[in-house]
Amino acid sequence: MAIHDRKADHIKICADEQVSPGYRYWDDVKLIHNALPEIDVDDIDMSCNLFGKKLEFPLVVTAITGGFPGAEKINSNIAEACAEMGIGMGIGSERAGVTGTCPDSYSVVKEYDVPLMIGNIGAVQLIDQKDGKTFDEDMIDKAMELVNADILAIHLNPLQEMVQPEGDRRFSGCYNAIRGLAMEGPVIIKETGAGISKEVVNKIKGIGVQGVDIGGMGGTSFSAVEFYRAIETDDKIRERIGERFFDWGIPAPVSLSQCVGNGLDVIASGGIDDGRQIAGAIAMGASCAGTANSVLKEAMESADAVKQKLTIMKEELRTAMLLTGSKDLKQLSKAKYVILGETKQWMDQL
Repeated sequence: MAIHDRKADHIKICADEQVSPGYRYWDDVKLIHNALPEIDVDDIDMSCNLFGKKLEFPLVVTAITGGFPGAEKINSNIAEACAEMGIGMGIGSERAGVTGTCPDSYSVVKEYDVPLMIGNIGAVQLIDQKDGKTFDEDMIDKAMELVNADILAIHLNPLQEMVQPEGDRRFSGCYNAIRGLAMEGPVIIKETGAGISKEVVNKIKGIGVQGVDIGGMGGTSFSAVEFYRAIETDDKIRERIGERFFDWGIPAPVSLSQCVGNGLDVIASGGIDDGRQIAGAIAMGASCAGTANSVLKEAMESADAVKQKLTIMKEELRTAMLLTGSKDLKQLSKAKYVILGETKQWMDQL
């Protein structure tokens, strides 16, 4: 199957099907109410600096798509909204774009002044596979130039590769490839729905990687996405694997707790869909939050729809900051909270 067909399938499935495990792990993070905040709402400062770029509030619309005709509208709408709202944006995996499949579906973002643009390539595409190595040095440069990226995300997606019929099967050598790339330019690592553990973040923190996007379990599960694709193609093996690993991974708040305190910027993503959850992530130590599927339907509609959704999230965050007595994100990062439910059970076991 062509790359662009697969990417179109992914978007349709994410828009139409249940692709998350269902449990809202971020709702287990409960901020402690301050009934006497002594703050004027207009004085609340939600801005932050991430990878040297100023954001008006701590959110990145993380990687969604690219590489098929319908992606151009989606990425254009997201980029316009992010530029107007003053927040960051990540692009979908650029393999298709740099190999000539619908490059305009990526480069359209250059029409907008997005304050932080994050490029995206796969770690497995940095090493030799049966069909060769996609990204050599020239291709990496092309990926950065395609979207005028400020920093490059190297995504880790072993679960997706195993469920996907077209998936790569070689993973040895990814670490050395990441280390080599981190010596050449600014990079982060990004999971795609199964989270990052303390062991992984400790392994990469000293090799030049500038940050991590945790992509924890609780948001879009690409095992779920590939499960639906397998049903359509009557692939019983991949259907079974997709079903059994539907909820595989480290819950996003748990992954965040594993990754903070290492001197790296941490984007908390994986099921974030409102401003209270953003506030909880910042209180737990995140530099910024990330969201993707929560704005997908709006991005398929219009830039205005995306702006409206992001504005709601921003005002929810402002409300949470007032109700915790947090005048800025530094104070919010010190706000008291408790962890309940399945998230606490996970943390108690680690």
